[in-house]
Amino acid sequence: MTKKSQIAPTLTNPFEQAQDVEFTVPGQLDYDPGLYETTLKMGHELLKLPYKAAGVKSIQKQHQKKRMTIWERIQVLKDAGTEPKILYQNWGKNLDGASLVTGIIKVNGRDVAIYGHDFTVRAGSMDATNGSKLARLFELAGKLGVPLVGMNDSAGAFIPAGVGGLDGYAEAFTALRRINGVVPSIMCMFGYNAGGGAYLPRQGSFVVQPNDTFFGLTGPGVVKSVLGEDVTADDLGGPKVHSQSGVTDFVVPDEVAALNKVKQLLNYLPNNNSSQAPFQPTSDPIDRKTWDIDLLLKKSFNSPTGFNTPFDISIIIQQLCDHGDYFEVQPERARNTITAFGRIGGNVVGFVANNSAVASGQIDIGAAYKNARFIRFCNVYNIPVMFMEDTTGFLPGREQEEGGIVQAGRAILDSIVDLRTPRFLIIIRNAFGGAYASFNNYPTGADFVCALPTTRLAVMGPAGVEYVYKDELRAIRSTLKDRVAKAMKQGLSEKDAKAEVAAWQKAQEAELALRYERELMNPNEALSLGSISQIVMPSDLRQVIAEQLQLHLANYKPEPMGGPQREFH
Repeated sequence: MTKKSQIAPTLTNPFEQAQDVEFTVPGQLDYDPGLYETTLKMGHELLKLPYKAAGVKSIQKQHQKKRMTIWERIQVLKDAGTEPKILYQNWGKNLDGASLVTGIIKVNGRDVAIYGHDFTVRAGSMDATNGSKLARLFELAGKLGVPLVGMNDSAGAFIPAGVGGLDGYAEAFTALRRINGVVPSIMCMFGYNAGGGAYLPRQGSFVVQPNDTFFGLTGPGVVKSVLGEDVTADDLGGPKVHSQSGVTDFVVPDEVAALNKVKQLLNYLPNNNSSQAPFQPTSDPIDRKTWDIDLLLKKSFNSPTGFNTPFDISIIIQQLCDHGDYFEVQPERARNTITAFGRIGGNVVGFVANNSAVASGQIDIGAAYKNARFIRFCNVYNIPVMFMEDTTGFLPGREQEEGGIVQAGRAILDSIVDLRTPRFLIIIRNAFGGAYASFNNYPTGADFVCALPTTRLAVMGPAGVEYVYKDELRAIRSTLKDRVAKAMKQGLSEKDAKAEVAAWQKAQEAELALRYERELMNPNEALSLGSISQIVMPSDLRQVIAEQLQLHLANYKPEPMGGPQREFH
């Protein structure tokens, strides 16, 4: 039996005539190659080497896994008609440094520093040369003041490199940390990333993760051998895990969607901490009436559940933004709060909004940390923040206390107190107790606070009736036995007498609840004390906040943060 020969795949055309590249100069009469041309040929081959070193077989393997090569990813990300400036084409012994590509490209007309692992070479693993290469790119991004995009597709440290691979990661970690807060960075997680390949990108500002990818401390195999636990890669470090913890900011279907998400996000981000986010002229007038907000609130509050009716706050965000366009951050996590970028009058603004459609908009641990991280990013990169309040307070309970709700609450409060960019508060409905006290009011530094007529601002929500009208309630409840006895004397059975008295009690307490809302759960006192600057009709909301935004931005100078460095971030 003869052994079948293995035919290696190739993209070479067997009928194509091989032609040597001629290094001629325009106007040169003859071509007599010598030592100089030999040197040029060698240089030309080195220039082309990164594009073809993987070989066709390795590229096919990458495609079979539904993954692009680094060069294909760059083609998707960069502007059409532009060429990348590839940096540091170092190729050491045994392809040292070859598994990582660094460069500068144009995205939406802006310079962007990029790096990407070439999984077709050493599985994109990191050696000492890669670490220096990455560190130099990060330093360059900080020096030029341009955003950074990472395309991560790495098996981790290159084991044969020994400690050199670990040193490479350490050098990259340090350099990336030094530009954190200087230029924004977006990290795409492609393929399977473990160890340092997971830590490094999470140092970035945002993480984008497609479906069917993994990144984490270790893979399922290590977990099985160390803990004896069977777990799939998706359950250990897939998008459904990381999107809930906040490790991943955006989940997308595939690699192309991830790179398009990067382009979208960059459209809202400044180049660095000394500049403002790009202004985008709009045909949407700032005095456009927001009638849809009126309709939303009318249908909600005129329903049987009245002022307790939940609604999706993102509808109001959409109405405020130019042409209804906004970009939500961490959309799959803690839906009781919404964090998003949008534009009002062409200016980028960050939205932090309680969402009553989920858990009454209460602030739990996840929501607090989600808000705090977003607010701090806006603070560093000179982005104004629009707070929209509609919450019954922080979520109470044993589970929240055990999870550290006090610390999480402190995180959001600290981020708000530290906020230096123009900042505004719109009170939509509920603003109770500590939630109001810690949600960007005038005492914590707000530049402008307004409220809709539907505002219910109080120390306590409806439960406050028990404290404010305790004497009246005591008087009502103290007569219940006598009323039942009196009704029975009039011929009613005990059951009917109790039902009649219970109905009377309910009506009396409901009247007190209405009185509490009328006297205390409204914006009147806050308006008289100056805690609120003005009442705004829902249809005028876009115009009022757009004019305030323009006023404060006209007098705001974008610059790096100064002052003391806080202990908690």
